[in-house]
Amino acid sequence: MNDLNLNEPIRLTQLSHGGGCGCKIAPSVLRDILADTTFASHLATAYPDLLVGIEHGDDAAVYKLNDEQAIVATTDFFMPIVDDPFEFGRIAATNALSDVYAMGGKPLFALAIVGMPIGKLPNEVIRQILAGGESVCKAAGIPIAGGHSIDTPEPIYGLVGIGVVNPRKVKQNVSGRAGDILILGKPLGVGIYSAALKKGLLSTWQYSAMIAATTQLNTAGPDLADTAGVHAMTDITGFGLLGHLLEITRASGVGAHAELSRLPLLPGVGELAQQGHVTGASERNWASYGHEVRIADGIADWQRALLTDPQTSGGLLVSCAPDAREAVLDTFRRHGFAQATEIGRLAAGSDVSIAA
Repeated sequence: MNDLNLNEPIRLTQLSHGGGCGCKIAPSVLRDILADTTFASHLATAYPDLLVGIEHGDDAAVYKLNDEQAIVATTDFFMPIVDDPFEFGRIAATNALSDVYAMGGKPLFALAIVGMPIGKLPNEVIRQILAGGESVCKAAGIPIAGGHSIDTPEPIYGLVGIGVVNPRKVKQNVSGRAGDILILGKPLGVGIYSAALKKGLLSTWQYSAMIAATTQLNTAGPDLADTAGVHAMTDITGFGLLGHLLEITRASGVGAHAELSRLPLLPGVGELAQQGHVTGASERNWASYGHEVRIADGIADWQRALLTDPQTSGGLLVSCAPDAREAVLDTFRRHGFAQATEIGRLAAGSDVSIAA
């Protein structure tokens, strides 16, 4: 990579081969990589206070300190999904803290993960990325207490997030129950937006919608975890809605039925998908787990892409008893998630299906 002309505007998305949670390793590849990691099966017995490890694809690790407190620990980082350095920092930090909220925890502090092409990216641009992340942590009421930086070919930024949760209120993928309804907190379509943005085809108002969604902290998590009838919870990120729903169904030993027409979408996402603005990660996601899902006849490929679209800093997906529905929706709305929507339900058996 040649040195950039520092007199020209910096386009962060042109400095990386992928962006946001679309950078994730495909689910099937990741499962293959981890297939022989035998230590995972021994974690619960070797470390009885480790309440949540890697067994069920949960969003963060949880370690019990005492009967009232457990530590939530997670890390998340990626390459730019937008060109604006401050907004890139905000999105990356919001996404990283989401895993703490998804476990029902409250963030305590963060550590920065910084990889930057020194000499190719001006120091001022790097400062703006860090400032964006700091602004989100300030909004969450926590400090960035340190971190680590390296010189890398592509810009990378994210956080280690440390939080706290009551051990009795931890929400895991394994806790879904047949008959639960599924409620999604944020609209889908971030990956489709990012594909259009790279081609210069995302409108100003759509870009604003993208920033608003990806920088909205999932602060509803702790209150949802404290709500009677809420059984399981995760956040929707790089594996798409279907990928993260499958993590719940596999872990909980249940099936699921969702309706395409119910999905909340960012403005104009359907039209962009019809025009072919779909990420490579979306196709990799379908190739990884499509064989586990039954799609109704008549659902077009572009509609299927809405289900596998990699979300960066996506919404919380809640599995709750039917009589908790209004309490869950009220909690989402109280935290500013106006588009929170019931999208389907868990069911007995193992069938996962999508209706039109």
